Amino acid sequence: MTAKETKKNTDTALLVIDVQESFRQREGWQAVSDPEVAEKVGELVDFARGRGDLVIWVLHAEAGSDTVFDPALGHVRLIEGLSAQAGEPVLTKTAHNAFTTTNLQQILTERGIRALITCGIRTEQCVETTTRLASDLGYDVTFVADATATEPIPDPGAPAGRSLAEVLADPLTLPPAQIIERTRYALAGRFATVTTVKELTGS
Repeated sequence: MTAKETKKNTDTALLVIDVQESFRQREGWQAVSDPEVAEKVGELVDFARGRGDLVIWVLHAEAGSDTVFDPALGHVRLIEGLSAQAGEPVLTKTAHNAFTTTNLQQILTERGIRALITCGIRTEQCVETTTRLASDLGYDVTFVADATATEPIPDPGAPAGRSLAEVLADPLTLPPAQIIERTRYALAGRFATVTTVKELTGS
């Protein structure tokens, strides 16, 4: 799909999910799939605004947790270089998907949105979960794989409290490239059209 093939659709919204400073404060960010993911997200934001599509920003918060997701610590904010314009909703969620603990569905219904473009952090967690739920709710979803990012996932049976170096040295750790590829396979043709920034924007 290219920009020329995509007519202006005011019934489409771009969901920017959890592209927030919280993740850059974690040790795991040193091994993230794409430390510059915010730049690719920014390209999608410019593309969406240029078409007249609604841009919706979603942040994840865990109040009182004393973690990087605790708003009191100041990291629950968009990564530098990204900002919401007037009229663009900024939602705060406490669940993995962007629907359950926000008024996202109400906003989409009120605006007549029927198609969604999803991107953000983490690929297989909040972005994939939101994409799956959106599809089940009847939305036509496009998942922009290279505008997502994730970190290595340790083996579920591994001991807790290991350093990043120990996690990376473990052959049972799932690397980011494999995680993104598995998400692409899981979503394509089932829950979403899977594409790239270049394919979508034609740039």
